[in-house]
Amino acid sequence: MPRRSTEDGTYGALASLTRAERFYWEVLRDLLEAGLPFMVGGGYAVKFYTDARRPTKDLDIFTTPAAFPTLRSCLQQRYSVSANEGWLGKVRHGRHFVDIIFGSSNGIVPVQEAWFQHTREAQILCHRVPVISPTELIWSKAFIQKRNRHDGSDIVNLILKQRDVIDWQRLISYMDQHWEVLLCHLLTFRWIYPSERDAVPSWLLDDLLSRLGQQRQAPLPVPKLCRGRLFSSVDYRNATEKWGFVHPEAESNDE
Repeated sequence: MPRRSTEDGTYGALASLTRAERFYWEVLRDLLEAGLPFMVGGGYAVKFYTDARRPTKDLDIFTTPAAFPTLRSCLQQRYSVSANEGWLGKVRHGRHFVDIIFGSSNGIVPVQEAWFQHTREAQILCHRVPVISPTELIWSKAFIQKRNRHDGSDIVNLILKQRDVIDWQRLISYMDQHWEVLLCHLLTFRWIYPSERDAVPSWLLDDLLSRLGQQRQAPLPVPKLCRGRLFSSVDYRNATEKWGFVHPEAESNDE
């Protein structure tokens, strides 16, 4: 995907940036000038799509696992870059940092090259940059449900503001195995914004409720399963360590 350095900010706009924002601006500049594949996600993407006042502690950059080493090499020329969690790297400058995300902590949401086909362009921190699409942004946030962080409000507000842009067929293809998680987010949206319930297509709700009806007729899984660790490895530890439940991934590894 061709990339151009499109710094649109005036000197006045740059001067108004905080120290952290200036660091983010420099990272975006370096990636744009190097022509590397990336998308802006996280809080900056949510703000672009919803215009919500949403504080953000960092800048989230998405790229593919294959492209990550190249981005890391580029940014290591100026900054300290660590990558020890298997799905993201951190670019640090003092106490500020940028996350370079190429997967997810639960291993379910790898960033794919196809995501770049659906990006939007936006001016962020005085640069014209590609932004992850609302569909993939929802997918990237669907499993962030921990005691100290829950991105459900972002998903609800994205549905509210981007209902006509979200590719529901693509979203359900991502979440097919985890359709119950999608249904939970959609029901939460309907409860929070009852006057906007028609934002969710009827065919999608019918499909998910039909799956629920069929599931209710099926026998219970054996052995006892707990998928909570796909949300948080900490918050559901008791289920697998004390209460006799099996994490699905562990079960498949035993076969």
